[in-house]
Amino acid sequence: MSRKIKIILNPMADMGNAWKVANDLRPLITEYGNADWSGTVYPTHATELAKQAGEQGYDMVIAMGGDGTVHEVVNGLMQLPEGSRPILGVVPVGSGNDFAHAIGVPIESDHALAHALSGEAFPIDLAVMTDERGRREYFDNTLGIGFDAVVTIRSHKLPVVRGFLMYLTAVIQTILLNHNPALIQFETDQEKWEDQVLMVTLCNGGREGGGFMLSPESKMTDGVMEYVMVRKVSRPVMFRLVPEFMNGTHPRFTKQIRMGSCKKISMTSNHPLYIHADGEIYTSFGSNLRQLTFEVLPNALKVVRG
Repeated sequence: MSRKIKIILNPMADMGNAWKVANDLRPLITEYGNADWSGTVYPTHATELAKQAGEQGYDMVIAMGGDGTVHEVVNGLMQLPEGSRPILGVVPVGSGNDFAHAIGVPIESDHALAHALSGEAFPIDLAVMTDERGRREYFDNTLGIGFDAVVTIRSHKLPVVRGFLMYLTAVIQTILLNHNPALIQFETDQEKWEDQVLMVTLCNGGREGGGFMLSPESKMTDGVMEYVMVRKVSRPVMFRLVPEFMNGTHPRFTKQIRMGSCKKISMTSNHPLYIHADGEIYTSFGSNLRQLTFEVLPNALKVVRG
Protein backbone atom coordinates (compact mmCIF):
# COMPACT_ATOMS: atom_id res chain seq x y z
CA MET A 1 0.00 0.00 0.00
CA SER A 2 1.50 3.33 -1.05
CA ARG A 3 1.91 6.20 1.39
CA LYS A 4 -0.18 9.35 1.21
CA ILE A 5 2.54 12.02 1.02
CA LYS A 6 2.55 15.77 1.54
CA ILE A 7 5.60 17.83 0.51
CA ILE A 8 5.93 21.17 2.30
CA LEU A 9 8.23 23.47 0.37
CA ASN A 10 9.78 26.69 1.56
CA PRO A 11 10.43 28.35 -1.81
CA MET A 12 12.60 31.04 -0.21
CA ALA A 13 15.07 28.60 1.39
CA ASP A 14 18.71 29.01 0.35
CA MET A 15 18.00 32.58 -0.78
CA GLY A 16 15.24 31.45 -3.12
CA ASN A 17 17.13 28.59 -4.74
CA ALA A 18 14.72 26.04 -3.26
CA TRP A 19 12.03 26.98 -5.79
CA LYS A 20 14.25 25.96 -8.71
CA VAL A 21 15.36 22.77 -6.93
CA ALA A 22 11.75 21.76 -6.28
CA ASN A 23 10.83 22.34 -9.90
CA ASP A 24 13.70 20.11 -11.04
CA LEU A 25 12.60 17.37 -8.62
CA ARG A 26 8.97 17.17 -9.75
CA PRO A 27 9.59 14.45 -12.39
CA LEU A 28 11.22 12.26 -9.74
CA ILE A 29 7.99 12.13 -7.74
CA THR A 30 6.17 10.25 -10.49
CA GLU A 31 8.72 7.43 -10.33
CA TYR A 32 7.61 6.68 -6.77
CA GLY A 33 3.89 7.29 -7.17
CA ASN A 34 2.51 10.70 -6.31
CA ALA A 35 2.60 13.44 -3.68
CA ASP A 36 0.72 16.63 -2.90
CA TRP A 37 2.65 19.89 -2.65
CA SER A 38 2.14 22.92 -0.42
CA GLY A 39 4.33 26.04 -0.37
CA THR A 40 4.89 28.28 2.62
CA VAL A 41 4.15 31.99 2.31
CA TYR A 42 4.76 33.36 5.83
CA PRO A 43 6.60 32.41 9.06
CA THR A 44 5.12 29.40 10.93
CA HIS A 45 3.07 28.47 7.83
CA ALA A 46 4.88 25.13 7.63
CA THR A 47 3.73 24.39 11.19
CA GLU A 48 0.12 24.92 10.18
CA LEU A 49 0.50 22.88 6.99
CA ALA A 50 2.13 19.95 8.82
CA LYS A 51 -0.61 19.85 11.45
CA GLN A 52 -3.27 19.98 8.72
CA ALA A 53 -1.54 17.15 6.85
CA GLY A 54 -1.81 14.92 9.91
CA GLU A 55 -5.45 15.83 10.38
CA GLN A 56 -6.11 15.04 6.72
CA GLY A 57 -4.68 11.54 7.02
CA TYR A 58 -1.30 11.91 5.33
CA ASP A 59 1.16 9.16 6.20
CA MET A 60 4.28 11.21 5.51
CA VAL A 61 5.26 14.86 5.45
CA ILE A 62 8.44 15.79 3.60
CA ALA A 63 10.05 19.08 4.64
CA MET A 64 11.80 20.60 1.61
CA GLY A 65 13.83 23.56 2.76
CA GLY A 66 16.37 24.41 5.42
CA ASP A 67 16.59 23.70 9.13
CA GLY A 68 13.93 26.33 9.81
CA THR A 69 11.45 24.54 7.58
CA VAL A 70 12.15 21.24 9.33
CA HIS A 71 11.74 22.96 12.70
CA GLU A 72 8.34 24.36 11.76
CA VAL A 73 7.16 21.04 10.34
CA VAL A 74 8.25 19.23 13.51
CA ASN A 75 6.33 21.72 15.65
CA GLY A 76 3.23 21.10 13.54
CA LEU A 77 3.53 17.32 13.75
CA MET A 78 4.01 17.45 17.51
CA GLN A 79 0.63 19.15 17.92
CA LEU A 80 -0.97 15.89 16.76
CA PRO A 81 -1.70 12.83 18.92
CA GLU A 82 1.21 10.39 18.86
CA GLY A 83 -0.73 7.75 16.96
CA SER A 84 -1.65 10.08 14.10
CA ARG A 85 1.69 11.83 13.52
CA PRO A 86 2.90 11.36 9.93
CA ILE A 87 6.43 10.16 9.28
CA LEU A 88 8.91 12.98 8.65
CA GLY A 89 11.07 13.04 5.53
CA VAL A 90 13.67 15.72 4.77
CA VAL A 91 15.03 17.18 1.54
CA PRO A 92 17.75 19.65 2.61
CA VAL A 93 17.68 22.85 0.57
CA GLY A 94 18.93 25.38 3.12
CA SER A 95 22.00 27.20 4.38
CA GLY A 96 23.04 24.89 7.21
CA ASN A 97 21.12 21.62 6.74
CA ASP A 98 22.31 20.48 10.15
CA PHE A 99 19.33 18.25 10.95
CA ALA A 100 19.73 16.44 7.63
CA HIS A 101 23.40 15.93 8.50
CA ALA A 102 22.47 14.52 11.91
CA ILE A 103 20.09 11.92 10.49
CA GLY A 104 22.38 10.97 7.60
CA VAL A 105 20.23 12.25 4.74
CA PRO A 106 22.04 12.67 1.40
CA ILE A 107 22.96 16.30 0.71
CA GLU A 108 22.04 15.99 -2.99
CA SER A 109 18.39 16.98 -3.33
CA ASP A 110 17.40 14.25 -5.79
CA HIS A 111 19.05 11.53 -3.67
CA ALA A 112 17.44 12.92 -0.53
CA LEU A 113 13.98 12.94 -2.10
CA ALA A 114 14.35 9.39 -3.41
CA HIS A 115 15.52 8.31 0.03
CA ALA A 116 12.59 10.02 1.77
CA LEU A 117 10.11 8.38 -0.59
CA SER A 118 11.54 4.87 -0.34
CA GLY A 119 13.49 4.71 2.92
CA GLU A 120 12.57 3.17 6.25
CA ALA A 121 11.44 5.28 9.20
CA PHE A 122 12.94 5.10 12.69
CA PRO A 123 11.98 6.99 15.86
CA ILE A 124 14.19 9.83 17.10
CA ASP A 125 14.22 11.95 20.24
CA LEU A 126 13.06 15.54 20.29
CA ALA A 127 13.20 18.11 23.08
CA VAL A 128 10.69 20.71 24.25
CA MET A 129 11.25 24.13 25.80
CA THR A 130 8.69 25.81 28.04
CA ASP A 131 9.23 29.49 28.82
CA GLU A 132 8.05 31.48 31.84
CA ARG A 133 4.85 32.42 30.01
CA GLY A 134 3.94 28.77 29.37
CA ARG A 135 4.72 28.81 25.66
CA ARG A 136 6.13 25.52 24.35
CA GLU A 137 8.54 25.07 21.45
CA TYR A 138 9.92 21.76 20.17
CA PHE A 139 13.40 21.47 18.70
CA ASP A 140 14.97 18.64 16.78
CA ASN A 141 18.66 19.56 16.53
CA THR A 142 20.01 22.42 18.69
CA LEU A 143 18.70 25.29 20.76
CA GLY A 144 21.07 28.15 21.54
CA ILE A 145 20.93 30.84 24.20
CA GLY A 146 23.11 33.93 24.22
CA PHE A 147 26.04 34.00 21.83
CA ASP A 148 24.87 31.57 19.14
CA ALA A 149 21.35 33.00 19.26
CA VAL A 150 22.79 36.44 18.48
CA VAL A 151 24.84 34.82 15.70
CA THR A 152 21.57 33.50 14.24
CA ILE A 153 19.93 36.92 14.50
CA ARG A 154 22.89 38.54 12.74
CA SER A 155 23.10 35.83 10.06
CA HIS A 156 19.53 36.63 8.99
CA LYS A 157 20.75 40.14 8.14
CA LEU A 158 23.53 38.95 5.81
CA PRO A 159 21.85 38.50 2.41
CA VAL A 160 25.07 38.55 0.38
CA VAL A 161 26.84 35.48 1.78
CA ARG A 162 25.41 31.97 2.01
CA GLY A 163 25.96 28.70 3.84
CA PHE A 164 28.72 28.26 6.41
CA LEU A 165 30.40 31.56 5.43
CA MET A 166 27.22 33.40 6.43
CA TYR A 167 27.36 31.90 9.94
CA LEU A 168 31.11 32.46 10.28
CA THR A 169 30.70 36.14 9.35
CA ALA A 170 27.95 36.47 11.95
CA VAL A 171 30.18 34.79 14.56
CA ILE A 172 32.89 37.40 14.03
CA GLN A 173 30.36 40.24 14.24
CA THR A 174 28.90 38.84 17.46
CA ILE A 175 32.27 38.51 19.19
CA LEU A 176 33.04 42.13 18.38
CA LEU A 177 29.64 43.68 19.07
CA ASN A 178 27.70 41.47 21.51
CA HIS A 179 30.06 40.26 24.23
CA ASN A 180 27.51 40.15 27.05
CA PRO A 181 27.67 37.34 29.64
CA ALA A 182 24.69 36.47 31.84
CA LEU A 183 24.60 35.03 35.34
CA ILE A 184 22.40 31.92 35.10
CA GLN A 185 21.19 29.45 37.71
CA PHE A 186 21.02 25.93 36.28
CA GLU A 187 19.22 22.86 37.57
CA THR A 188 19.23 19.47 35.83
CA ASP A 189 17.82 16.13 36.88
CA GLN A 190 21.23 15.52 38.48
CA GLU A 191 22.65 18.78 39.92
CA LYS A 192 22.38 22.55 40.51
CA TRP A 193 24.93 25.30 39.88
CA GLU A 194 25.37 28.95 38.94
CA ASP A 195 27.75 30.40 36.37
CA GLN A 196 28.46 33.44 34.23
CA VAL A 197 28.13 32.32 30.64
CA LEU A 198 28.28 33.81 27.17
CA MET A 199 26.60 30.86 25.47
CA VAL A 200 24.46 27.86 26.32
CA THR A 201 23.53 25.35 23.62
CA LEU A 202 21.35 22.30 24.12
CA CYS A 203 22.11 19.58 21.61
CA ASN A 204 19.99 16.72 20.32
CA GLY A 205 22.17 16.69 17.19
CA GLY A 206 25.87 17.44 17.05
CA ARG A 207 26.27 20.28 14.54
CA GLU A 208 24.86 23.75 13.94
CA GLY A 209 25.58 26.67 11.64
CA GLY A 210 26.52 24.36 8.79
CA GLY A 211 29.88 23.40 10.26
CA PHE A 212 30.25 24.07 13.99
CA MET A 213 30.64 20.68 15.72
CA LEU A 214 29.29 21.68 19.12
CA SER A 215 28.52 18.20 20.43
CA PRO A 216 30.13 15.53 18.27
CA GLU A 217 28.98 12.73 20.60
CA SER A 218 25.28 13.66 20.47
CA LYS A 219 22.86 11.02 19.27
CA MET A 220 19.18 11.50 18.52
CA THR A 221 18.28 8.08 19.91
CA ASP A 222 19.85 8.01 23.39
CA GLY A 223 17.13 9.68 25.46
CA VAL A 224 19.33 12.57 26.65
CA MET A 225 20.45 15.97 25.40
CA GLU A 226 23.91 17.43 25.76
CA TYR A 227 24.65 20.96 26.91
CA VAL A 228 27.61 23.08 25.85
CA MET A 229 28.35 26.23 27.85
CA VAL A 230 30.99 28.87 27.21
CA ARG A 231 31.83 30.68 30.42
CA LYS A 232 32.68 34.39 30.65
CA VAL A 233 35.87 34.74 28.63
CA SER A 234 37.62 37.55 26.76
CA ARG A 235 37.07 38.36 23.10
CA PRO A 236 40.51 36.99 22.12
CA VAL A 237 39.64 33.69 23.81
CA MET A 238 36.34 33.55 21.92
CA PHE A 239 38.25 33.99 18.66
CA ARG A 240 40.59 31.23 19.82
CA LEU A 241 37.64 28.91 20.43
CA VAL A 242 36.01 29.38 17.01
CA PRO A 243 38.29 26.95 15.11
CA GLU A 244 38.01 24.50 18.00
CA PHE A 245 34.22 24.48 17.62
CA MET A 246 34.62 24.00 13.86
CA ASN A 247 36.81 20.95 14.46
CA GLY A 248 34.93 19.59 17.46
CA THR A 249 38.05 19.83 19.63
CA HIS A 250 36.71 22.41 22.12
CA PRO A 251 35.92 19.90 24.95
CA ARG A 252 39.61 20.03 25.97
CA PHE A 253 39.15 23.67 27.09
CA THR A 254 37.68 22.62 30.42
CA LYS A 255 38.23 25.99 32.18
CA GLN A 256 36.37 27.93 29.51
CA ILE A 257 33.75 25.35 28.52
CA ARG A 258 31.41 23.15 30.52
CA MET A 259 29.73 20.16 28.90
CA GLY A 260 27.40 17.48 30.13
CA SER A 261 24.16 15.62 29.47
CA CYS A 262 20.72 15.55 31.06
CA LYS A 263 17.10 14.63 30.53
CA LYS A 264 15.76 17.86 32.02
CA ILE A 265 17.26 21.29 32.66
CA SER A 266 15.94 24.64 33.88
CA MET A 267 17.55 28.08 33.74
CA THR A 268 16.96 31.41 35.49
CA SER A 269 18.98 34.39 34.26
CA ASN A 270 19.72 37.87 35.57
CA HIS A 271 19.62 39.18 31.98
CA PRO A 272 17.14 38.67 29.13
CA LEU A 273 17.77 35.47 27.19
CA TYR A 274 18.10 35.59 23.40
CA ILE A 275 17.16 32.22 21.92
CA HIS A 276 17.23 30.35 18.64
CA ALA A 277 15.64 26.95 18.11
CA ASP A 278 17.07 25.01 15.15
CA GLY A 279 18.16 28.32 13.65
CA GLU A 280 14.76 29.94 14.05
CA ILE A 281 14.75 33.07 16.19
CA TYR A 282 12.59 32.56 19.29
CA THR A 283 13.47 35.76 21.17
CA SER A 284 15.46 38.71 19.88
CA PHE A 285 16.69 42.08 21.11
CA GLY A 286 14.03 43.73 23.25
CA SER A 287 12.79 40.51 24.83
CA ASN A 288 12.78 40.20 28.62
CA LEU A 289 12.49 36.40 28.89
CA ARG A 290 14.56 35.06 31.81
CA GLN A 291 13.25 31.61 32.82
CA LEU A 292 13.20 28.40 30.76
CA THR A 293 12.75 24.67 31.27
CA PHE A 294 13.68 21.87 28.86
CA GLU A 295 12.88 18.18 28.63
CA VAL A 296 13.88 15.36 26.28
CA LEU A 297 11.05 13.43 24.60
CA PRO A 298 12.45 9.97 23.74
CA ASN A 299 11.32 8.36 20.47
CA ALA A 300 8.91 11.24 19.86
CA LEU A 301 8.82 11.22 16.05
CA LYS A 302 9.44 8.74 13.23
CA VAL A 303 11.89 10.02 10.65
CA VAL A 304 13.33 8.56 7.44
CA ARG A 305 17.02 8.41 8.32
CA GLY A 306 20.11 7.71 6.31
